[in-house]
Amino acid sequence: MLKISIIESDKERRLILEGKLIAPWATELQRACDEARQSLRGREIGLDLKNLTVISQEGENLLAALMKEGIKVRGCCVFAREVLRKLRGRVRAQHQDPIS
Repeated sequence: MLKISIIESDKERRLILEGKLIAPWATELQRACDEARQSLRGREIGLDLKNLTVISQEGENLLAALMKEGIKVRGCCVFAREVLRKLRGRVRAQHQDPIS
């Protein structure tokens, strides 16, 4: 199960994730991010991952896509920080020009 709570501030709309970011819930997170993009009025969207307990391959793929779209990831536990380190490397590699 994945619980998504939203906290509003002047600078950010933060989605706080709790539980498991796995295949069926990755779609729900995508939907929540799409809805969160509406009426931002110059604010950023942030994801708080400190209460995630599992991140599946589908969850990793979604987080990488959201990071490429500019969504900020904050509040990470050691587990999530390691997953993000790997994902940031993957996102950077995708942005580099291929060597001819």
